[in-house]
Amino acid sequence: MQTRSTVPRRQLGRNLRRLREEAGLTVRAAAARLDRSEATMWRIETGRTPLRPIDVQAICTVYGAPESITLALVGLAQETKTPAWWQSYGDAVPAGFDVFAGLEQAATRIDTYESDLVPGLLQVAEYVRAIAQAHYPGMSADKIEGRVRFRMERQALFSRPVPPTLRVALSEAAVLRPVGGPLVMAAQLAHLVYMAALPTVALRVVPLAAEVHPGLLTGSFVFMRFPPSPGGVADEPPTVYGDAFTGGWYHDKMAEVSQYERAFAGIWSVALDEDATLRVLADGARRYRES
Repeated sequence: MQTRSTVPRRQLGRNLRRLREEAGLTVRAAAARLDRSEATMWRIETGRTPLRPIDVQAICTVYGAPESITLALVGLAQETKTPAWWQSYGDAVPAGFDVFAGLEQAATRIDTYESDLVPGLLQVAEYVRAIAQAHYPGMSADKIEGRVRFRMERQALFSRPVPPTLRVALSEAAVLRPVGGPLVMAAQLAHLVYMAALPTVALRVVPLAAEVHPGLLTGSFVFMRFPPSPGGVADEPPTVYGDAFTGGWYHDKMAEVSQYERAFAGIWSVALDEDATLRVLADGARRYRES
């Protein structure tokens, strides 16, 4: 698998932001000195735009960074130029989703709450296809299939020698909603039963009859944690991602991340245990097959 260029890009942006702050410069002042817009500075510091090594060198010079730091960040900029595997899918990758794809591939632990649909990492192709057709009416069959292949490729992380740990709290609404029709849902729920048997996957259904829980306020979200560096500190901070109709959002500030960590714990606590969840899924698959 190719280097996940969006992760070093975010790391580069965070380091450049830290250097700017240590230099006592506001975003506006730094933008003026670098002859860039404030919007461009924001994209640089949040890892949403690539930088050439020569650009990093110039920024570090303005910020008065030590030579050792400059060399390290120039090297990081070189890393961001390595193509990521999803770039071969072109416009089949939703706008802005490349950042999430990189984080998902780098994560060692993923906790997700889904209020309406089966999460992408657990979807079967027919389910993906039904969602894509509803989300993109009028899109050509070839482009729909490109999105299906991209979603399936994301799931290759479960085949890695050391796959991430995945915990999924799934609203019962996603079990009851017949996405793609009865046959598609029968296959989808059977696949969830299969995935839940993997040693690195824990799946719990949150019943509609459950008491009030944080998920009713948060909506769906994905909480990702990343491996530590050799020094014992994670290069990438824990990050929360949420998907909206017009694009995704990210939180990686400690106060925000802690709120979502507590929210997931609260949702998990009202969910059915794993055995009861498997019974709900198996019964649902049977009912769909018989309908």
